[in-house]
Amino acid sequence: MPQRDIPAVTSLADPCWLPHTYDPARAALGLLRVPRERLSQPAFLADLARETGYDSAELPLAGLGRLAPPAETPVTFIFHTAFCRSTLLVRALEQPGISTGLSEPGIIASLAGAGAAGQGALAPVAALLARPWGAGEAVFIKPTNHANRLGPGLMQALPQARAVLMTNPLPSFLAAVVRKGMLGRRWGRQLYLELMSYAGMDLGMDGREQFAMTDLQATALAWFLNQRLLAALASNFGTRVRVLDGDAFARDPAATLAAVYAFAGKDVSPSQIAAIASGPVFARDAKTGEDFAAKSARDNAATSSTVTDDEIAKVSEWIGLIAQQAGLAVPLAQTL
Repeated sequence: MPQRDIPAVTSLADPCWLPHTYDPARAALGLLRVPRERLSQPAFLADLARETGYDSAELPLAGLGRLAPPAETPVTFIFHTAFCRSTLLVRALEQPGISTGLSEPGIIASLAGAGAAGQGALAPVAALLARPWGAGEAVFIKPTNHANRLGPGLMQALPQARAVLMTNPLPSFLAAVVRKGMLGRRWGRQLYLELMSYAGMDLGMDGREQFAMTDLQATALAWFLNQRLLAALASNFGTRVRVLDGDAFARDPAATLAAVYAFAGKDVSPSQIAAIASGPVFARDAKTGEDFAAKSARDNAATSSTVTDDEIAKVSEWIGLIAQQAGLAVPLAQTL
């Protein structure tokens, strides 16, 4: 639909007007009017750019003033290292009447891509995302892992916010990358280059040695650099942060949901937790909507080989040595 002007007060009061893009040259936010039912769909909110039928509008940052969500609204970010069931978690937390779950809003990726030019938009964007979609609801916001660099800024923008740092053991992460085939391995190398650009460390390797790394070595180093990044976030924000093991979430969804809600400051009854944990969201793949059991069987078949297992084991051992030298225990231990 064509873009139209809307009164700023309307867009600020109605959380359905979701910030989606940022134009640093014009210092303006692009918004889309998104129905509540869209939040529960498997596709990321960043994918709205490829969808049609939404009203759109633009708001200048200068018109937002010192926007802030209601002080009583519990707001929790879910920062993650990818392939650790963070999408499943935020989808399970999208429970009208209890909590709002925002899965990878496009605006956060847009701000990350804007670099320094996006810093001035962090506070108003965070406040817009923190609006509850229903009275008394807690709000959970899961950025893309490619925006982990914005973690400190988002936490500072919302002093009342908390954060769940979600990760999983390296073998689980690498197996997920292998399942993606060639594109997954390429993604791992790109993630390594990305993290080295803003969260890198001296690995004692020159350019030739880095080029000679296998795909899974580069991918594993990206995972390790993300561990360091999240460890710093936990250290800097203390009691406002908890670590969650995605594999532990898979083993006991109800216990994890209860812990997440308690940490967020939202009172949810055991019967409500049990209903969510046994609900339809866990029967479908969080990203595709496919039958979970069928997809899991196919995934296991795609990664089950002695060659792959041996490579993952050797790379994991190598990362363990690097982590030991760096003085960091990985993966980060669960504290939730």
